[in-house]
Amino acid sequence: MTYPMKLASRLDPIKPSITLAVTAKAAKLKADGIDVVSFGAGEPDFDTPAHIKDAARAALDKPGVGKYTDVAGVLPLRKAIAAELSAVHKTTIAPDQVLVSTGAKHSLFNLFMALLDPGDEVLIPAPFWVSYPDMVMLAGGRPVILETRAEDDFAVTPQQVAAACSPRTRAIVLNNPSNPTGAVYTRAQIEGLAKVVVEKDLLVISDDIYRQLVYGDAEYVSIAAVSPELAKRTVLVDGVSKTYAMTGWRIGYTAGPLALIKAMTKIQGQSTSNPTHISQIATLAALTGSQDCVGEMRKAFDERRIEMVKLLRAIPGVTCREPKGAFYAFPDVSAYVGKHSPEGAILDDDVQLCDWLVEVGKVAVVPGSGFGAPGFVRLSYACSMANIQDGVGRIARALASLV
Repeated sequence: MTYPMKLASRLDPIKPSITLAVTAKAAKLKADGIDVVSFGAGEPDFDTPAHIKDAARAALDKPGVGKYTDVAGVLPLRKAIAAELSAVHKTTIAPDQVLVSTGAKHSLFNLFMALLDPGDEVLIPAPFWVSYPDMVMLAGGRPVILETRAEDDFAVTPQQVAAACSPRTRAIVLNNPSNPTGAVYTRAQIEGLAKVVVEKDLLVISDDIYRQLVYGDAEYVSIAAVSPELAKRTVLVDGVSKTYAMTGWRIGYTAGPLALIKAMTKIQGQSTSNPTHISQIATLAALTGSQDCVGEMRKAFDERRIEMVKLLRAIPGVTCREPKGAFYAFPDVSAYVGKHSPEGAILDDDVQLCDWLVEVGKVAVVPGSGFGAPGFVRLSYACSMANIQDGVGRIARALASLV
């Protein structure tokens, strides 16, 4: 007999992560012996650099390693984070303004929980990383989605931000470079947004997890570096998972106004306490050791980016803006939505199209609907060149069979 369990109503509007669902589905098919190429996970295929693993390995022989640490993270790591972020964002950040958490996702969750009262609004440009709206709702807030256009390189405008503000608006999320689009804001765009942020008295939640993965003539421009006024109203969310191929080490961090960091630390102290001690040691090695590995991985991502975009653009009916950062391509496949599969099914939306691609085409991509952009799909090029060529070829052949 099943117990009639009543669950919290706050979960009613919350959706499971679509990227994790696609990745899990591809992994299950592979486990069943089916040859599937997966472009789902935003995870570098590189191993964590050797000097980082060596530092963790050596630390295991030292007394005290593996014990509880300060909830906010060990002081040497917070000093290193503060120093690096101060240099990048051209401001002064103290170690007590830094909170180390179990991944940047955990950092964002703590932030929204500490910031929002029921009914407070957060502006989120679309396409957006899948978890932003759900985290805001879990914290009792209301996500306000700002639509952008591919022809504008998915950049939200100051006019849109100003028009969307209400007396309940607390913050805007700025993910630069963007997951899922790979778009990078120009200096002029950042400076334009900075003006309306001050005029409307907004907090900027600057999700910079991909800031070191920028290609070609694009550059990462920090909104916190625009002026001291912007620096004091910007919360920096960052981490080592993407830059150093350390996704499973689960370390992210937040730097921001001291009162907010203290509030977030209070929440973390009552939920997870400190992030894993050995992962903190590895992160310190990543930030303070040789950065050659970052350049090497970035060069490989750039080569893969160019190849993937070329192959996608060669598919009839598919358009794809050039991604200038992160490691995602975000093509428009709406020309294939509503078509019939050889099996007789009507693929009514991008979700059904992606389900069919993994089941029949044996290639996994993430539907754009999960990012607030129906008709698009996201492909990660954080995988081998061979997988890119094989996988996009499978997509091309599968789409060509639709009528």
